[in-house]
Amino acid sequence: METMIGVIGGSGVYEIDGLEDARWQAVETPWGAPSDEILTGTLGGVKMAFLPRHGRGHVHTPTSVPYRANIDALKRLGVTDIVSVSACGSFREEMAPGDFVLVDQFIDRTFGREKSFFGPGLVAHVSVAHPTCPRLSSACGEAARAEGVTVHEGGTYLAMEGPQFSTLAESKLYREQWGADVIGMTNMPEAKLAREAEVCYASVAMVTDYDSWHPVHGEVDVSEIIRTLFGNADKARGLVKRLPDLCSHPDPCPHGCDRALEYAILTAPEKRDPAMIAKLDAVAGRILGE
Repeated sequence: METMIGVIGGSGVYEIDGLEDARWQAVETPWGAPSDEILTGTLGGVKMAFLPRHGRGHVHTPTSVPYRANIDALKRLGVTDIVSVSACGSFREEMAPGDFVLVDQFIDRTFGREKSFFGPGLVAHVSVAHPTCPRLSSACGEAARAEGVTVHEGGTYLAMEGPQFSTLAESKLYREQWGADVIGMTNMPEAKLAREAEVCYASVAMVTDYDSWHPVHGEVDVSEIIRTLFGNADKARGLVKRLPDLCSHPDPCPHGCDRALEYAILTAPEKRDPAMIAKLDAVAGRILGE
């Protein structure tokens, strides 16, 4: 399988430096338009695709991001590996602003978003016990360290709906009782949809603040977040430039990411909705075409 790296850029990350033969292209999906056109090209001889999660100019809220269209569009282009880059708050003193956290678990507290490609007429249940790809996460960690970034291997990401930040009571709950390490607004349902689409997924969460639990830093200071955000964005672009040398997509993925639908579809073939089958041509064509 030819490796193609898809980067979903979060707040502050709106481009990839050094992309050759770069062009923005519109991709149509059965789930509507993605957040923006997708920038494609090659970097270090490896095919790349870049999608600004919030759109150029930051036009989408965390809730209005068209998550299904974004994942479908990347899969439709041939992406094998998705690296999600996003800003986050930290619940841990040692996970300081400017640090990167390689997320390996999620607590999903979002409620206003479509979370699956499947539904009535074509039912499927995939496992997200381990929602990120260890191979791809390891490559991201190596790239970040080469950029001089302090990297934390593993962490639980609390996905909140937003767009407001946490109350103090919520922040303390997530940190002290639920054991979350970082908090953000965009990795869910993104990670779940990537798993349904059988694409390897890694989450690079870039710490901008201590949320509101910290006794010294107090509530979130948006102006401080913005300053840290742009510093993190420079590091993230450096990380991305190093990925082609570190990412090779073995066939099959040793962690089963590219076979997540193997036994997931429960609807009997004769009962499957033809309209749903057509919508899932990119996401589940490997299985539905058999």
